[in-house]
Amino acid sequence: MRAGRSGATGALVAAAVSATVAVGLLLSTAGTASGTAPTDVPTTFTHPGVHVSRPQLDFVRQQVQAGAQPWRGAYDSMMGSRYASLSYTPHPRAVVECGSYSNPNNGCTDEREDAIAAYTHALAWSVTGDARYAQKSISLMNAWSLVIRDHTSSNAPLQTAWAGSVWPRAAEIIRYTGAGWASADVDRFETMLRNVYLPEVVNGSNSNGNWELSMMEAAVGIAVFLDDRNVYASARQRFLVRVPAFIYLTSDGSVPRTVPGSGRDTPDEIFSYWHNQRTLVNGLSQETCRDFTHTGYGISAISHVAETAAIQGDDLYPQVGERLRHALGFHSTYQRGAAVPSWLCGGSVKLGLGPVTEVGFNALHNRQGHAMTNTQALTESTRPQGTNNLFVAWETLTHANNPHVLP
Repeated sequence: MRAGRSGATGALVAAAVSATVAVGLLLSTAGTASGTAPTDVPTTFTHPGVHVSRPQLDFVRQQVQAGAQPWRGAYDSMMGSRYASLSYTPHPRAVVECGSYSNPNNGCTDEREDAIAAYTHALAWSVTGDARYAQKSISLMNAWSLVIRDHTSSNAPLQTAWAGSVWPRAAEIIRYTGAGWASADVDRFETMLRNVYLPEVVNGSNSNGNWELSMMEAAVGIAVFLDDRNVYASARQRFLVRVPAFIYLTSDGSVPRTVPGSGRDTPDEIFSYWHNQRTLVNGLSQETCRDFTHTGYGISAISHVAETAAIQGDDLYPQVGERLRHALGFHSTYQRGAAVPSWLCGGSVKLGLGPVTEVGFNALHNRQGHAMTNTQALTESTRPQGTNNLFVAWETLTHANNPHVLP
């Protein structure tokens, strides 16, 4: 349906803003050093519990060792990548300087790829029990925690979010599977996450939605590793406000949701933020008409946060699952080659969704039973899904048809 600038539309926007103010206020109070975390936040955290749980890891190991597909093929693909090489060498830097479109790129690619390598070796250790992979993962994490002090330039928040999302995945597996990570090294790694990564991401961003969603993914993962309920609560609340402002449902009305305090309060301001897409349908994203790649970043971060929360016994799928399901289905349809209608992005979209469908598809289709025809077709046709070399890695291996979440 099309939205205009009528008085009724303006009233709808005002009502939407008012309805989310109370939630927005939580963002300024949750997670303070002196505050008390809300009662719906887990009182203790489950470990390993960032992105993958112990039962999920056990399932993966069993399937790979049995030669079952698609897990064995996904594992072989991972092990054939440069990230799994036992001769992989870290490239830590004290200051990582990242500008727009990677200009400048002083340590940005190195940091992201070293984090993915640490996670890759942690998964290899979990599957094989070969201590060489555990020690390689440890050496990568130790190398960075000894050196990194800051992220600078315009893309610093996003760079910090991407690397900061992956480090805790590796660290959780290594720390809680008897890999022999020395306590002093663990303490230094915790200090790195708290002092270098967390301050850059915890307060979010008013940039495109994929930025803040990735930042909240990093904050949630770091909070779990640090056993910090206040940081978790703050990131969780910001995430729950941002998701409805990133993925549209028809129940939102004639104007997409907005984020309190973003400065985008009128219909024109909001539609401009949505790249002037005024025909609204279930699953449309704030960045659909920018390109599917950045949209995929946001969709991926949503599924990652929801999965980590589910492992912690904090089920956010009732609050974000319907939006995630529609976003996956909507974008999978066109990624698979459906003709783009004239009302969508002027009749042309930039494809490139990326390897981002496994986690959400597994949660919503396999565990919850939702029919997701287009998402299923895209997911199964692109297996094994590998890595985008940023913050997504090996999700066919970890999440394809994986029935487990909680211990």
